[in-house]
Amino acid sequence: MLTEYIRCSDGTDIAYTEIGKGDPLILVDGAFCSRSFGPMRKLAELLSSRFKVIYYDRRGRGDSSNTLPYSVDREVEDLNALIQLAGGSAFLFGISSGGVLCLRAAAAGLSIKKLAIYEPPFMLDEDSAQSLSEHEENLNNLVAADRRSDTAKYFLTKVMGMPYIFTFVMRLMPHWEKMKSVANTLPYDVAIINDGSLSFEQIGSIRILALVSAGEKSPLVLRRAAEKVEQLLPTSEYKSLAKQTHNVSTKALAPMLEEFFAR
Repeated sequence: MLTEYIRCSDGTDIAYTEIGKGDPLILVDGAFCSRSFGPMRKLAELLSSRFKVIYYDRRGRGDSSNTLPYSVDREVEDLNALIQLAGGSAFLFGISSGGVLCLRAAAAGLSIKKLAIYEPPFMLDEDSAQSLSEHEENLNNLVAADRRSDTAKYFLTKVMGMPYIFTFVMRLMPHWEKMKSVANTLPYDVAIINDGSLSFEQIGSIRILALVSAGEKSPLVLRRAAEKVEQLLPTSEYKSLAKQTHNVSTKALAPMLEEFFAR
């Protein structure tokens, strides 16, 4: 994996990898994930025969640096820098909070040729938003105390709703260290979903061809959120991926994305 860097407007160095040839496609990770952990490296390989694929470490993760204080707008600027690097416009695909980040980029007017998102965890009611605000505060307090393991466990159990026993098992797995290493960025994911600056009206103003998808076996709340986003986007379509969950298979994603972006 070849690592290159681009310096963004606030001085943050964003690490990225580019493979393949064709129209540029940028992949945007969700929580915990980076170029070395999660689906994007394999997905990039599967799509590289048709596209010039760029995947990157979001700020604070992997080989990218981190400039404080954090702002969602800075992550949108990071995406814009990568789009300019790609030639001035690009296809975008984002998973989970990365999908919401892509929506924010589209609403901000970035030059996006087509947009695909998988299970954006958009909040559909005020109670959910209030709960997320509390989670964001609690996560920031844990990060400030340098309690990375507790931060990761809190996010998995309180934000994602995973049973506590699963986190006990996960702590015994080799990938737990990688998850802990990016735990300081988990408040960023909650902020992207919860900062209140992306309204239903703004989503409805996005005039970009879009594909919104969800897993057939994912939790109902995630499927409903994806369906709602698709309904709001004026030029979009929805696809349910058979037998898939939030932890979606790259082999299920790749043909769907290739068909959509190649039209």
